Amino acid sequence: MPLRKLSYSVLLALALVSGLALFFVAQLRFNYNFNDFYPAGDPDLDYYQQYSTRFGNDNDYVLLGIEAPAGQTVFEPSFLIRVDSLTRFIQRRRHVTQVSSPTTASNPVVEGLGVFNIPYLRPQEPSRRAQDSALVYRTPGLVGNLISKDARAVTILFQTSPNLSKPPGDSLLAAVRTELARQNFPESEYHMAGKMVAQSVFVDRLQMELMVFMSLSVVLVTGLLWLTFRTWWGVVLPLVVVLGAILWGLGLMSACGVSIDLMTALLPVMLFVVGMSDTIHIITRYVTELGYGASKKDSLWIALKESGFGSGLSALTTSIGFFTLMTSTIRPIYNFGLFTGISVLLTFALSFTLLPAMLLLLRKPQLRVPRETGHSWDGVLGGLFRKVLARRQWVVAISALLLIGSVASASRIRINSALLDDLSKNDPVKLDFQFFERQFAGVRPVELDLKPAAGRSIYDLEVLREIEEIETYLTKEFGLNFVASPVTLVKSVRKALNGGLLSEYRLPDSEAELRRITSKIRLFRKKPEFKALVLPDGTEGRLTGRMPDVGSIRADKLNDEFRTFLREKIDPSILQTRLTGSANLIDKNNENLTLNMITGMTIDIVMVTLIVLALFRSLRMTLVVLIPNLVPILIVAGVMGLAGVSMKVSTSIIFTIAFGIAVDDTIHFISKLKLTLLKEPNLFKAVRHTYLLAGKAVIVTSLILVGGFSTLIFSSFDGTFYVGLLIGLTLLFGVVAELTLLPILILAFYRHKPKEIRKPVPALGG
Repeated sequence: MPLRKLSYSVLLALALVSGLALFFVAQLRFNYNFNDFYPAGDPDLDYYQQYSTRFGNDNDYVLLGIEAPAGQTVFEPSFLIRVDSLTRFIQRRRHVTQVSSPTTASNPVVEGLGVFNIPYLRPQEPSRRAQDSALVYRTPGLVGNLISKDARAVTILFQTSPNLSKPPGDSLLAAVRTELARQNFPESEYHMAGKMVAQSVFVDRLQMELMVFMSLSVVLVTGLLWLTFRTWWGVVLPLVVVLGAILWGLGLMSACGVSIDLMTALLPVMLFVVGMSDTIHIITRYVTELGYGASKKDSLWIALKESGFGSGLSALTTSIGFFTLMTSTIRPIYNFGLFTGISVLLTFALSFTLLPAMLLLLRKPQLRVPRETGHSWDGVLGGLFRKVLARRQWVVAISALLLIGSVASASRIRINSALLDDLSKNDPVKLDFQFFERQFAGVRPVELDLKPAAGRSIYDLEVLREIEEIETYLTKEFGLNFVASPVTLVKSVRKALNGGLLSEYRLPDSEAELRRITSKIRLFRKKPEFKALVLPDGTEGRLTGRMPDVGSIRADKLNDEFRTFLREKIDPSILQTRLTGSANLIDKNNENLTLNMITGMTIDIVMVTLIVLALFRSLRMTLVVLIPNLVPILIVAGVMGLAGVSMKVSTSIIFTIAFGIAVDDTIHFISKLKLTLLKEPNLFKAVRHTYLLAGKAVIVTSLILVGGFSTLIFSSFDGTFYVGLLIGLTLLFGVVAELTLLPILILAFYRHKPKEIRKPVPALGG
């Protein structure tokens, strides 16, 4: 088949596949589901899911904090009337299941067969203001939970339907904000926090940042391609190939039912910069051969033949770098690794189908300055090669010093994360969450499952006393600012049976008194707070609380101490407990981060080792290749330790991705060296020739990679910022190591044995 006809056939087939991919991309949706970051397959996750079906999720709520006007307290009647109006508005909203507010909080009193709820606050009766405020400050569970300690702010907490998705969640938040404006609450005087708030903000920002990053990357890469090739096709063709791969990758992701989340949002930008490598190596080699006077067909054939092997190996190592992220138990990281790895292989396929087809259909380009004996890049790279070898001792010494310092600094890296780690310090959402940390109980939920021993009920006096001991520990030692449990219910009912007197808010003294109290509990069972703390048959209970977000390091220490307390102080023959909850699951991710990172790096190193061994059959050459790629990784680890950047979910992916990408240029270099050694038996000349051939592509691709990843530093998410900054630095150090350490190490350690060329034996009698 003629080449032009073959090219048209290839383009038609690729266009049909792209059309199908476009159909699926149109159905792609953005999503930020907090639950996706739980460790998949973990027994604690299964336990929590079963627990939440009985008691509800611990993060299906919104905290609305409202500050009193300047110079007033929250007990001002006019302020409370507006808070009450807002509370009743929220109660009527769809998807709201329960509302707790200072104006709905009441002191229940049992009289006869009925329950009378006496409100703590009565704004319509200003004369009772002093009496009401005094009672509020004496009543457990109100100050620090619904009213701040300084009486300058109140909280309205409203529970929502389980796992409420973004569209209805956004509608609910919009309705509340509209009502706040109607009630004349300025934006500066109210704060909102909760999973639904974070979900709404995160998804909106993901959409905006995806467009911004892609736009910045396109502009940057276009400029670098133009400076490199100075031709329209040298800019357009690589862009078409990579954008096609992004389209295919996103289409495949959509077809598999995966949405764009905080991690997969990086896929287009990541692929846009990483995918340029193969096209640049092909076009650089193609232009080089044209400059030496070869025909278009011969130039393209040489470029494909020489680049194919190296590009195939580099695509394999880069994709493996992403595939190793599939060792993570966190679903967003798993999906990101899977689909980005597949997309890298798709980019390789398009680089060797779409790109050659387009080049064949274009006219032979007219180079601006045709050359027969060399290029301007040859002079620059030749001079650099000579300087590197002339100062090899300095290069090795500086590298060794950097390595020692980096290892020492890297030892300071700590695994630590908080619930809103990915938001910068001055982010409005984070500041709102911090408002509840300062003024109220906090936003970090704590959950403890309570199961009486066989033959006992949650309402047994011994069981309740064990729970009370746990509550005391949690408030005094653990740091809980708010706690509720079956003990809370029994104490509240006892108080209600004794005229609502605060002095009666305690556990009963005897089993007989407890039986009288539990017989009245049926009067309260319809209350949401009762259903959320004890099962109707009394076989299981729930202790729930909130505290400040202290970070995973502190939380792990507190949890370990708490488990020790439970083992030593709580009698399992009376009560059995298990720590659970969403925050506990997020903390568990940290236990797997180091293992996942080590596993990923190990797989990367093993694969690169196997590739080098297959190419050169030399262990020395394996070390020669690994050292220039591990040095940048260790230097960046040192930078992280020096800057105090913690290891967390978002930054744990940096090292495996960076190594997989950084080794790309090394693979191209050694594959070209392998081909050169078949023609040039002298190792020094072969290394120099390879340096001149691969140097330009290495520098250009590295600039594009560093520039592309640098666009991520404009992200409002700290995790994305550090991914861009640290991977960019790794690749920058990587290209320096590639152009300095690699040739020195090859010449120092590789023992090349040229194949003997057998001369023909002259015929007898010739």
